[in-house]
Amino acid sequence: MSLETSVEVADRLAVAHATPTVAQLARESRDRQVIKALQQSSELLDKQTHAGARSAASTRESSGSAAPTPASSRLKRLIDVAGAGFGLVFLAPFLLLVALVIRLESPGPALFRQRRKGRGGVPFVIYKFRTMGCLEDGPDIQQAQERDCRATRFGAFLRRSSIDELPQLLNVLKGDMSLVGPRPHAVAHDEFYAGAVAGYETRFLTRPGISGLAQVSGLRGATPNVEMMAARIALDLEYIRRWSIGLDLRILWQTLLIGPFDPSAF
Repeated sequence: MSLETSVEVADRLAVAHATPTVAQLARESRDRQVIKALQQSSELLDKQTHAGARSAASTRESSGSAAPTPASSRLKRLIDVAGAGFGLVFLAPFLLLVALVIRLESPGPALFRQRRKGRGGVPFVIYKFRTMGCLEDGPDIQQAQERDCRATRFGAFLRRSSIDELPQLLNVLKGDMSLVGPRPHAVAHDEFYAGAVAGYETRFLTRPGISGLAQVSGLRGATPNVEMMAARIALDLEYIRRWSIGLDLRILWQTLLIGPFDPSAF
């Protein structure tokens, strides 16, 4: 084979490798269509959220009162402080026992600390009972999966029963969180989904919660794809738009009923 023929063959092979297949093009086109549809639905919901808020504000301004929001309501904050304080005092012996078992089962602290974003996108440190042998808090955080090999035996029980979330009562007392609100995600996940789901950062208009509308509506657990996260964000924005003390009390009641051993908790 001559040198010119070899060069021609090499060029054809390079072009063949660089040219995407029909299947790849179809898959990329489908992915773009899905993301575009999600962005359009999120933008529409975001517009409806702000329109609803403006409408409520206009109505209350005409009656001479300010529009209440989950971030500004003093009654909501009072319920948070009273509920978290009572919970910590009432559950103190149980919480200490859980912390002791964690320390005895595996080396490491009883509490897991990780950075999350709160109201206004301001970072804070969230508290949970440690359920795994690792303590991830960096730019690449793997979401917990069902039968996650990183979980300890006692940690898996704590996750299934949602007992691992109880230390967040401390976050509520500190003012970082509320009893009810959009669930806070790891900072690394916030940064990723903010660019994938339109209207994502609107959830930072209020304090994050131990439980939320999305969680009691069946959207709890891992979000393995953008579609599932978009559905969760839609309910977070719906909560902000529809917020009332009555809605908070209903979510708290549903959390007590379905929270322990929720099938989607792992």
